Amino acid sequence: MEGLHELPLAPAAKPKPRGSMLRQWSEGYVLALLVAAVSYALHYLPFPPFRVISASGARYPVSAAIIAILAGVAVRNAVPLPAASIQSAKGLAQRLIPIMIVLSGAGLNLMRVATVGYRALLITVVCIGVSTIASVWLARLLGVWHRTGLLIGAGTAICGTSAIIAVAPLIDAEDHDLMLSIGTVNILGLVLMFLLPPLGGLLHLKDDAFGVWAGTSIHAVPQVVAAGFAYSASSGALATLVKLVRVTLLAPFLFVVGFLYARRQGSRVSIRYSRLVPPFVYGFLALSVLNTLGLLPVLQFRFGSAPFADILTNLGELMLTLSMAAMGLEVNIRFLAHTGGRAVLTGVGASVVLCLVSLMLIRMLL
Repeated sequence: MEGLHELPLAPAAKPKPRGSMLRQWSEGYVLALLVAAVSYALHYLPFPPFRVISASGARYPVSAAIIAILAGVAVRNAVPLPAASIQSAKGLAQRLIPIMIVLSGAGLNLMRVATVGYRALLITVVCIGVSTIASVWLARLLGVWHRTGLLIGAGTAICGTSAIIAVAPLIDAEDHDLMLSIGTVNILGLVLMFLLPPLGGLLHLKDDAFGVWAGTSIHAVPQVVAAGFAYSASSGALATLVKLVRVTLLAPFLFVVGFLYARRQGSRVSIRYSRLVPPFVYGFLALSVLNTLGLLPVLQFRFGSAPFADILTNLGELMLTLSMAAMGLEVNIRFLAHTGGRAVLTGVGASVVLCLVSLMLIRMLL
């Protein structure tokens, strides 16, 4: 993420004292922390859509990170924030996001790719490619920024917010690209979470067919889990597995996107293949390999034990929520409103294509 849309700053006045500027920068950090804390409180509210009860127990499909970005946007547009506070929030997000991506690798087991079955894996790979291409094409057709369309495609194809955040630095995405794509993909993911189980019943899908359909079509992991187990316990287990395979495919997806984007820019810049993929991707892969090989230890405490992988994953989720809160504090709704509708239409089209292609392949191969 190298660019930032120009914020509507007040006319230049007398320079403020250094202490005042430092206070405003710290206010941006404090605001992000408060928004993140409130978001976690809302995330655990004991009623739908925050908590969904199924046969397998209670689940929380609306992530704290999504609530944080919405809450940050609300604060930013309801309260006049100093420019320094907004800039400090931007800096906080840029520092935390690479660390968050690395830590998320601790929750991935690469062996799941081998256990899902070659037919389900083929459906997953084809759906990733088709939904990404559909999103880019629809963005061009509707006049949406190219980077926004690609980020919507990444979030639709792989794993929602995490994929968008990981792809953004590779394509020099600006903050308005991130905001539009994150908002679009997560709203549509929630819609699919509630829509697919009754549709599966109307289509008389078997448990394994619905599990693959949900796992390849719904955007975020908690949403897939909630939809799958709402259909049946066996479809929920398979949907979770297929979705985790999609998440695992984020790494090769990043390599492909980085390579193609560098080639696309090749006529204007000199491609340095050694720096094609940012270092955090290698950190993500390293932790994934360590977790797959079982080399991450179980830590012992006085009150009990905890797998180190779980600790790293939870820390990554905390950083994601905090960075989303900070990012929300940057958003000027008036600036984004004129393209928001077209971005949503792009996401809707890509999601419909993904669901239809997945269903067609399931009918053919399973």
